[in-house]
Amino acid sequence: MNTLSYRTLIDGDIPPWVMRFIKHTGKAINTYSMIREHDTVLLSASGGKDSLALALALSIRRTWLPIKYELKALMINWIEHPIPEAFREKLTTFFTDLGYDFSIVDEHQYPASFNGEFNCYLCSRNRRRVLFNYCEEHNIELVAMGHHLDDLVETSLMNLCFRADFSTMQPVQPFFDGKIHIIRPMIEIHEAVTRRLADAYDLPVVKPVCPYDQTNIRARLKPIIGDLCRLDKLSREHIYHAHQFTGRL
Repeated sequence: MNTLSYRTLIDGDIPPWVMRFIKHTGKAINTYSMIREHDTVLLSASGGKDSLALALALSIRRTWLPIKYELKALMINWIEHPIPEAFREKLTTFFTDLGYDFSIVDEHQYPASFNGEFNCYLCSRNRRRVLFNYCEEHNIELVAMGHHLDDLVETSLMNLCFRADFSTMQPVQPFFDGKIHIIRPMIEIHEAVTRRLADAYDLPVVKPVCPYDQTNIRARLKPIIGDLCRLDKLSREHIYHAHQFTGRL
């Protein structure tokens, strides 16, 4: 299938299914009061399909809102697994076209403080450390992450089945007594939608290197969730609505 230029979306040629995606993302933003007038939003740009889809939604949505907010994006280039130079240029062009102030920082994926250990938890914590340090240096309070409904469901089942805890990722998650908030505007969006967007348009997707990509618990839960959804197509939504969420205070 021939892919379309993402610039057609910027120019306003937005098919109905993409418009539904953008509006559904906006619905979650409004429901949980994620973004307000004059906010600065830092997008955690992994280079994967989800963060690039969110970048599109936040940018295009901004063009028709009565409020203004500033968009920045930060990509962490792990020194052990560097981003190909060609993709640095493509990503810079993509985010610039969308009106983002885009930066790439070089960091070690396995810092000395890990003492030779490495797992999904440590990797996630290391990424948050870099993002939060950037926020502190640039006086930013909001970090947007490209987690979607499937991520929430997987996290719910991981915590329930392996930690005896019915908790999950939050649409709005405060840190440091509310000085920084992580927001997840795509929390009601199916992963299939971001996959379709990446297939239909020439998004500069670069898959981050993960040594546990196909073997971690999250990856092994995906087919189980698929089976649940064959029993009830709204299984993901039921798990989502079983949680109690609060918005940004």
